[in-house]
Amino acid sequence: MPDTHTPDLPVTLADVQTAARVLEGNIERTELAHSKTLSAITGAEVWIKFENRQYTAAFKERGALNKLSKLTAAEKRRGVIAASAGNHAQGVAYHARRLGIPATIVMPQTTPFNKVEHTRDHGARVLLEGLTFDEAKAHAYDVCEREGLTFVHPFDDADIIAGQGTVALEMLADNPDLDTLVVPIGGGGLISGMAIAAKALKPEIRVIGVQTAMYPAMHGAMRGRTAKTGGATIAEGIAVKEVGEITRGICERVVDDVVLVEEEHLERAITLFVEVEKTIAEGAGAAGLAALLAHPSRFYGRKIGLVLCGANIDTRLLASVLTRALVRENRLARIRIVGDDRPGLLAVVSKIIGDNGANIMEVAHNRIALDVPAKGAEFDILMETRDSQHTQEVIDALAMAGYPPRPL
Repeated sequence: MPDTHTPDLPVTLADVQTAARVLEGNIERTELAHSKTLSAITGAEVWIKFENRQYTAAFKERGALNKLSKLTAAEKRRGVIAASAGNHAQGVAYHARRLGIPATIVMPQTTPFNKVEHTRDHGARVLLEGLTFDEAKAHAYDVCEREGLTFVHPFDDADIIAGQGTVALEMLADNPDLDTLVVPIGGGGLISGMAIAAKALKPEIRVIGVQTAMYPAMHGAMRGRTAKTGGATIAEGIAVKEVGEITRGICERVVDDVVLVEEEHLERAITLFVEVEKTIAEGAGAAGLAALLAHPSRFYGRKIGLVLCGANIDTRLLASVLTRALVRENRLARIRIVGDDRPGLLAVVSKIIGDNGANIMEVAHNRIALDVPAKGAEFDILMETRDSQHTQEVIDALAMAGYPPRPL
């Protein structure tokens, strides 16, 4: 059991409450809303904290603003620097401009163009350095020392942690009956602050962290082992190879457990947020809901507070996720038909598909494949249907007409 009596921790409830006063009126007081549909799907009572409605579409503003507000006048004049490829960059850049603090953000050269431009639009000097985040961070430390700047760490900093903890203050103020908080973990700043605040206000509440199976750093750390990390996860916002020293110590004391989720659960969670809540979540932002989908028995019947912590997903990636969901649900189906190479064959097949209420999206012909008769033709059809049953009805109709398709 975590220790809820932790006066010796580097961040206290008082620190989080002080941060809340700093943030008041300077960030969005985001909504906590009950989702009837997601509750029915997961078997839990699901309440969602919509941190994707912050100005920069992520919770990172909270810690960034709290940290920047604590700088001395001299530190503010010299400026700050951060290393980030995403939400932390924008949070620091946006509030630094508001406070008149020069900001430098070091981003990997592989950072998507739109994220680079958004950070520049917030007034920051952007330096593109290295192919990985670690290379960008190393360069940021070099620039920091050379120019006398203040480094704003994305998670391993007491002021950052206190700022992020204000999410839990708001959630419990809006619904004191919550008995479980499910929080995405990258480096651990968000869950550390939230757990400190939540456990101080309500010691019996459970705080569960979520990590992608490809990057289980905190999951391993809390079990006393070094986890193997790596891979192209859709939750790049929490794809952290090493957790912070401060955050690890806090999580070991006040976080109940960390669960892992696979890519399929993250994709389904993103899709459900779009379809059910009509809102956008990036992979990391959807991790809490993914945990409920991946581990339903752990959360069944509990009053769950989820943090939808960010919405900065590339539009092409979002389109891919939503399209893959259609394939997974068999609402997009690809079939192959082999028949005589005679005029009108495609028209006949198309009419059967149309008469049965499906929509043809793509058609590809192949007349030179060696497994097709010399006088035959093979064509692949991508069709859109209502669901798996409808797809099967179309396939049955084609078979009855003498054109049995092979699902691909």
